[in-house]
Order: sequence, then C-alpha cells, then structure tokens
Amino acid sequence: MVKRMFVAPDPGWLRLRSATRSVLGIGLAVAVCGLTGHTLPAVITGGLAALLALFTVTDATVRGQAATTALLPVVGFPVLALAAGLHDVPLLRDVAFLAVAGLGVYARRWGPRGHSLGVFAFMTFFVAQFLHTVPGQLPGLYSAVALALLASSGVRFGLWCYERRLPPPVAAPALPAGSGLARITTRQAVQVVVAGGFALVVGQVLSEGRWYWAVGAAWWIFVNTSSRGETLVRGFRRVLGTVVGIAAGLLLALPLHGAVAPTAALVAVCVFGIFYTAPVSYSWMMTAVTLMVALLYGLLGVLEPGLLALRLAETGVGAMGAVLAVAFVLPVTTHAATNAWIERAVHSVHGCTTAAARRLAGDPDADPAPLAAELEVVLGRVRLSLAPLVHPLNPLRGRKARARRILALLDDCAREVRGLASVAADPQASHDARLAAACWRVEAAVEALVPPAGRPAAAPAPRVQTSVAHHPGAEAALHHLHGLERALADLATPLRTSPRAPLVPS
Repeated sequence: MVKRMFVAPDPGWLRLRSATRSVLGIGLAVAVCGLTGHTLPAVITGGLAALLALFTVTDATVRGQAATTALLPVVGFPVLALAAGLHDVPLLRDVAFLAVAGLGVYARRWGPRGHSLGVFAFMTFFVAQFLHTVPGQLPGLYSAVALALLASSGVRFGLWCYERRLPPPVAAPALPAGSGLARITTRQAVQVVVAGGFALVVGQVLSEGRWYWAVGAAWWIFVNTSSRGETLVRGFRRVLGTVVGIAAGLLLALPLHGAVAPTAALVAVCVFGIFYTAPVSYSWMMTAVTLMVALLYGLLGVLEPGLLALRLAETGVGAMGAVLAVAFVLPVTTHAATNAWIERAVHSVHGCTTAAARRLAGDPDADPAPLAAELEVVLGRVRLSLAPLVHPLNPLRGRKARARRILALLDDCAREVRGLASVAADPQASHDARLAAACWRVEAAVEALVPPAGRPAAAPAPRVQTSVAHHPGAEAALHHLHGLERALADLATPLRTSPRAPLVPS
C-alpha cells in the first residue's frame, strides 16, 4: 500500500495537478460560503459538494464535465429536500435512502455522467443524515451548494483548466451490457439495496444516530467494481483505510479540540491526499477520508474516541453487508468478469496489430495509436479484475501464480504494441511482405486463445510487395510482431491449464 502511494508513476504530473487544483477549488468554495455568512453546517455542505464535483465528474471532454457539474444541483436539491422532509419519519426516511442508493448505482449504465449524478444524489442524502438537516435549513444549504459549485468550477474550468491542453482521455469500452438482470448495473443496484438494508438495520442497532455510516460504507464499496472478488477486495481495503484513518484521527484530530486554523490546514492536507492517492490506492484514500471526517466532527464539537470506534464498527457492518450481498444476491463471479476483460485485451492486441500492418503497408487512414491507448485502458481494467486473485491474502497459490503470469504476459503484449505503433508512425518504414505474414501469425495466435465470435471483423491485411532491401523500420516492426506472437503463445499455458478453474474457458 505504501509502495503504490509513493512510487506509482504520475505522467505529466496529472495526479499532482488534480490534487493541488482540488485543494484550491474546495478552499475557495469554503471561503466563499463562510464569507457570505452561512452557518457551519452549510459551509461543510458546500465544501463537500465542491469535493464531490471535483472528484466524481469525469466526462471525457471539458464541455461534458461542465455540463455534468451544472446538472448536479438538479438531482441534489430534490434529494436534499426529501431527506430533510423525512428527518422525523424514520421508516420512510430509511426506505427513501435505500431507493436513492439503488437508483444511484442503476444510473451508472448511462456512463460517467450517470455515475456522477448518482454519487451526488446518494451523498446529498448521506450528508443530510450527517448534519441532521431539517426543512428550515434548506435555503441556506441550497445557496451554499450553489456558491460552492460556482467557486470550484471557476477554478476547474477557468483559472486552471489544464485538460484543455491535453488529448481527451480514452474511455474503457464497456463489456456486453446484456438486458434485465444480466446487466452489471442492474445486478449491483439490487445488491446495493440488499447490502444497504442489512447495514441500515444492524447499523441502527449499534447507533440510532450514526447508522448512516454503515449504509455509506456498503454503498461506496460497490463503486468501480463489477465482480464478487473485486467487491470483496474493495471492502477489505475500505476497512483497512478506516482503521489507519481512525488511528490518525486519535493522534491528530482529537488533540485539536476543533481549533479552526489547524483543523482547516489538516483538512486541506486530507483533501490533497484524497485526490492524489485515489487513482493508486483505495486504502490510502480511505485513510484521508476518515481523518477528514474526524476533523469535521471536531469542528462540530462532537469528536471523541468512542465516536471513532463507532465509525469503525459501522464501517465493518457496511462491509459485511456488501460481502453478503455479492456472495448471495445475483453474484457475478470473479472468473466471469476476468474472462471477458482478458478476451477484450487480446482482441485489442489483434486490432492494434492489424491497424499497424495496414499503416506500414501504406494505408494513411490506418492509425494504431488510438487502439494502443485503448489497450492500456483495458489492461487497467484487467488488473482491477485480477486484483482479488493476486491479493496477498489470497490463499490459493496456484491461481495467484497464474494470474500474475497472465498480467506479466499481457504487459509484454502492451509493450510490443506500443513499439509497433511507434514504428508504424515512421513515414520511412517500408513495405515488407514479411510483415503481412507475421500479422497473420499474430491473428492465428489470438484466435487460438479466444473465440472470434463477437469481435469486430478486422479489415484484411493489404497485399504488399516484398522489399528488395529490408528497411530498419520493417525490421523493428518484425521484432515487435515476433514478440507479440511469443507472448500470445505463452498465454496459452496459464489460460488453458487449470489448477481448479480456468480463467478463460476452453
């Protein structure tokens, strides 16, 4: 966990820039809310709204991000009114909370925007429980949220919009969506309601006032997961991060007794930590979140050791609810999800190879670079899917070794594809009939690993004339194609041999 935080690559310092900009944006939002005379609960609500806007809005374009940010109050304000109106009606409040939780997950089928709006809706209801919001507070909370979103958006889209100078990020292609209960979002929506119901009931047994922590823990464990194993690993990491964060809260937040200046400084550090560590370590992110929550409770004047212990217990209840739900309610097995992502990665390798071959043969419209970038995104999803199998606590050594071997070979494929794409971009690379033959061998290796059904038909490699003199570009391309062929051939062993269960069915 420590290694991932401190040695993970940060190309272009994007994580550093995102974290720094988020501190500025949220700091400005809080300052504006405070200077306009809002109450402390309203300032906290505004700050959290700014944090959610900066953290969860991930549309591919800046214009899309701005549009999604503008839509946040559209879903947040009605949910906040609903939560406040049901404050004194526990049964209806609980039913409404579970409904919002399920709909928030169901909305993920509409891509990044649906995900962002679903998160904001759920967290708006959650924050209303955190601050015990009543209808009389709504005008102040609405204005605080609106001001906070305007301030943070001014920083994100105006003062420091570094994304305008970057190529648009590559979105991971979705797995076959299916229909009805076969859809991942539908399954997870049902699982979240079940997990949230368990967490709500048991959480209220532990505490009538802080039960929402359990529901929040259960809900967030399902974010960015698609299988039973991924959810279990995420639950473990959430509990681990909460334990470390509570220890930090006892050492740092408790002695401050809510002192404004040092508390604000530490909250800024936590915000930076949330954004900087989120892409590489969920445990470290949860450590920062837990410490920030402890600091906020200190500002509200209710922080004590017993409260931190209760938070750990409620987090454990939420994690248990998630574990039970993914195990027994419409489960998506780790192997089922892994199969699909590995197949997608191998197909992406084939697509990159075909595009590179056409480019080398003189087709100016063929460009393997976008396909190579897409492959990197798919491999990230493969790593996430295989995380349960390579986890240090996984006792099944055979499966762990096979999963690590698969990751290593897929990384080899990605390296060769990057090299091939680089060679194909060289206008001096000449035509060579050996390239077509090598590409056909790569295609044969792909089809030996995964069935071609469902794969878009690739355009046939063009006919090329054999070069009399072998150009260095062609030699380099052949080197990468041979490397791909070897890696794909080597993948057959871990994918086809089965210490208990294959990752890709024969």
